[in-house]
Order: sequence, then C-alpha cells, then structure tokens
Amino acid sequence: MNRPFSAACDRNRGSIADRLAEWLPARGAVLEIGSGTGQHAVYFGERFRGIRWQTSDVVENHAGIRAWLEPAQLANVLEPLELDVLQSDWPVGPFDGVFTANTAHIMPIEAVEQTFRGAGRVLATGGFLFLYGPMNRNGEFTSVSNRTFDAELRARDARMGLRDDRVLIEFARAAGLELAADYAMPANNRSLVFKRAGR
Repeated sequence: MNRPFSAACDRNRGSIADRLAEWLPARGAVLEIGSGTGQHAVYFGERFRGIRWQTSDVVENHAGIRAWLEPAQLANVLEPLELDVLQSDWPVGPFDGVFTANTAHIMPIEAVEQTFRGAGRVLATGGFLFLYGPMNRNGEFTSVSNRTFDAELRARDARMGLRDDRVLIEFARAAGLELAADYAMPANNRSLVFKRAGR
C-alpha cells in the first residue's frame, strides 16, 4: 500500500522531539496512543534508540503504521497494538512515558478522560504523559486560527473540538497525574507534560 502521510507530522516532529528529549530516560519504554500514520514513531525511534517505542491505534490504522515501520527496520519500534482508549484492555506496562499527539481534539471528551485514566494505570512511578496539540488556555482560544479550527471540527462532528487546559488538568489529577510542564509549540500548539507521582 502507499504509505499514509501527514504534512503536520513532518513539520512538528522536530520541535516535539526536542521537548520530549527533556523527559525521556536514556533507556526505557514509551506507549504511543494514536500512532496515526506511523511517522512520529519512526522519527522518534530513530532519534531515541534507547527507547522501546510501542505503537498503538485502532486496528484500521495498523496497515498504514506498518507501511512506515517495515522499511525503517527499527528494532526499538514495536508493531502496533490494538488500543481503543474507551476499553479496559490496555497494555500492562509499566511504561516510562505515554505519548499522544493531535488526538484530544478529535476524540469525544469521554475518550480524552479515559486516556488520562489509562495512562495513570500503565505509567511507572515518576513516569510522564506527554500530550501535544492545539488546546485552549483558561477557557479562551489562543489564536484566531484555533478558533476557526475548533468550529470546523465541531461542524464535522459535535463530539470533536479543542479542549480546555483546565479540564485536562482535572482529568490528570483524577488519574494521579500532576502538570509538570507547559510548552508553547509552533503553529499555536502546546505540549503539556503530566507526571505520575508516587503511588
């Protein structure tokens, strides 16, 4: 099959990796939720060779992910697991990190909440959840383009839309995670990092 391609993944991977590097151990394991095209997994796997990168997504996206993984031949990037965040059948872990990019605004809000709950279950003590994408700050859009994007999403599906950081922080706290970093990213995106406290 032709490999799926996301221009946004191509543009944002370097800036995400620079921030992700601040949180990754030299050796460890990361679960990626919503691996999408597989582009991030290959890029991060090449850059962070000491990290075992576990891809996951709904099963219909697996062929596209494999189309990126197979030619890359990276021993540290693993075949995608079938993962629906609303189901309880998550990988056991523990993982040093959980990474997800551009998922919160396309999931229904209950799936966003379950992403935090699931991460809280599978993260090792001291592990982190790294969440990247467009989001609101204190109930306000951070740019005109984000307001327009939110309207487009909601017109497509009323369950979609940019999430407010206050809601995300509350989801995190309920899951045993605390906000540890908030990075401004290119193109009016942000990266929030939530850390798993001692159990």
